[in-house]
Amino acid sequence: MRKLRNVSPFVCQLVVPLLAVMFLSACDTGQKGQVQQERPPAPVTVTVVEPEGVTYYGEYAGRVRGSREVEVRSRIAGIIKERNYTEGATVLEGRSLFLIDPEPYQLGVRAAEAELADADNFHAQALREWNRISMLFEKNAVSERDRDQADANRGSAEARLERARVALDDAQRNLRYTRVESPLSGVAGMESLAVGNLVSSGALLTTLLQVDPVHIHFSLPETDAALQRQHAMASSELEEIRIRLADGSYYEHSGTLSFSDTRVNPQTASVAMRATVTNPRARLLPGQFLRVRIALQDYADVYLIDPVAVSQGPTGPQVFIVNEENIARAQPVRLGPMIGDRQIILDGLNPGDPVVVNGHVALFDGGTVMVTNEIEGAQ
Repeated sequence: MRKLRNVSPFVCQLVVPLLAVMFLSACDTGQKGQVQQERPPAPVTVTVVEPEGVTYYGEYAGRVRGSREVEVRSRIAGIIKERNYTEGATVLEGRSLFLIDPEPYQLGVRAAEAELADADNFHAQALREWNRISMLFEKNAVSERDRDQADANRGSAEARLERARVALDDAQRNLRYTRVESPLSGVAGMESLAVGNLVSSGALLTTLLQVDPVHIHFSLPETDAALQRQHAMASSELEEIRIRLADGSYYEHSGTLSFSDTRVNPQTASVAMRATVTNPRARLLPGQFLRVRIALQDYADVYLIDPVAVSQGPTGPQVFIVNEENIARAQPVRLGPMIGDRQIILDGLNPGDPVVVNGHVALFDGGTVMVTNEIEGAQ
């Protein structure tokens, strides 16, 4: 009793809380160990993975344009007499679209023909005169001056005859231009000037758009464009593209990549490209918005899994693999791009690995699991 009395109150205040903490800690450790021992195996669903080869595609916004767009202009001046097509209809190459009043040009042809006939007669006369003078000169019946004059007249007549021929050709050409023909087969646009208007040479009459085939203009980000170039260099065939329409369906005809720019647009960090697609039924219309699907990279011996199976571990992406003792092991993996609704795994898996695809959220490395599905393909 004397010893207890000598114990300092300050020491008692330190010892009593320390004993209480030690007691509670011991109780807590025992409870945790008991809970961990009593935790049941986590139910999981697994799938056995096998390597396969796949192609990674990119999809980009594109716009439809006609493969040829031509402005139809008048080559001569005159009054529009006829319009011989229906606006918005398909016209064939060589078809008459407009008729410009041909009468002034018909008169021009007749005048040129008359001038040609006169020049031809003048040339014939000069030629006869030359033949006569040259024979007399050989007999010393005329002077050298007379012979030179006859030769000059003959040359002048030949030049006049050639000018008359050219004038006639020009008049006939202008007469042909009174019939404005379609330079290609395509869809004709609205008329710019109605019948009865006076047009000058070079005036716009209408436009023509070739819609079979059509061009699809689109752009790739520079990183994707680099992949696409490598893919194209590894293939000996033209790059094939697919067209996805606004309703989500794919166009029935595939296209080919017909142009790839050799420079990156510094403002958009993208590379312009163009594809050519056949369009026999004119389903694709110029200006239409759609999406272009093109191959970017081929992968060999990679694994495709449900992306929900991938979680974030201490060192990066990981998946859980179940061993023969039903123990889950965290396996770091290297990810590739997504293909559809599946994730490419480039590295970290082996053929036949059972990968947890459901129930991995509460898993930890070394945890016991219970596989709830039948594993197909497991060895």
